[in-house]
Amino acid sequence: MTGSRRDRLRELLDAVLDENNATLDDMAHGAYASPWHFSRQFSLGTGESPVALRRRVMLERAAWQLRSGAGVTEAAFAAGYDSVEGFSRAFSRAYGYPPSVFGTRDLPPTPVAHWLPAPNGVHFHPPMHLWVEDEGLQSGRRDHAAAQVTAQLVHHDLDDTRLLLEFARDLDHDEYTRPRFPGLTVLEWDGPDESIAEVLGNLVWSKEIWLASMAGADQPVRGDADVAALQARFDVVAPQWAETVRDIERRGAWGDRLIDALCVPPESFVLGSVIAHVLTFSAHRRQLVRHMLRAAGRTVDHGDPIEWQRGVTPEAVPPEQERA
Repeated sequence: MTGSRRDRLRELLDAVLDENNATLDDMAHGAYASPWHFSRQFSLGTGESPVALRRRVMLERAAWQLRSGAGVTEAAFAAGYDSVEGFSRAFSRAYGYPPSVFGTRDLPPTPVAHWLPAPNGVHFHPPMHLWVEDEGLQSGRRDHAAAQVTAQLVHHDLDDTRLLLEFARDLDHDEYTRPRFPGLTVLEWDGPDESIAEVLGNLVWSKEIWLASMAGADQPVRGDADVAALQARFDVVAPQWAETVRDIERRGAWGDRLIDALCVPPESFVLGSVIAHVLTFSAHRRQLVRHMLRAAGRTVDHGDPIEWQRGVTPEAVPPEQERA
């Protein structure tokens, strides 16, 4: 990201991380774009929403500041939080321990000083810089060709799922929950896929359950299928899923085997086949959602990765505007 000419992605990152741009509207204004177009461009370039990236990088900077001797209150306000309590909750969720442990003997050992899982390799680098891992935004070598295809598939899947959740957000409850393919079940262990709510729920759930299996964690709670709740769950699982795939690629672990204790009896899975499994059935379900949205009167695109790469995805259009 150096040289005499500034690239557009660098400008978008600067707009997100500018100290004065605390809201999406502020970021978009700083990049001379509408909020929707700004979010779209940024997500295409990084695989992460602008608000999520800013929040994560600010927490990474806060962790570095705390390790360097800053107080919790100072770090909280520098990270843009209105209260120490809100900062402490966010920090604890991200790192697994509260910021108050800094300066005590209770700080758990961590392999990386302050980085959090990221779908794009973009991290805070002290004192006021960004670090972009080679496997992230800037990788372009020939020996990364297969990894590039995998990254495209994973990021398209995440971005397309996020878009479909947006399309479904203003549906009324009946349209959202109406069975449109009665009796349809794509995978028995995921449950039915009869309605928009159920298919979107399974799109999010499939990544949550496989991440829990790979991490050796307990089976996660399924959670509410309300669109807002699904969006919140997706904002948590999406960067974790992208980072997991990137880590498998970094370690060359595609052939490693996972012993999934969540299955009864436990089963063995090759990691590469798990990723292929999730991408395959996610693509199928995303097309199912599109058929259902069209039946509900929505105009949607085809979910084509070529159009996604070009940024030619239409905004959601309510039926009354289409008829007008």
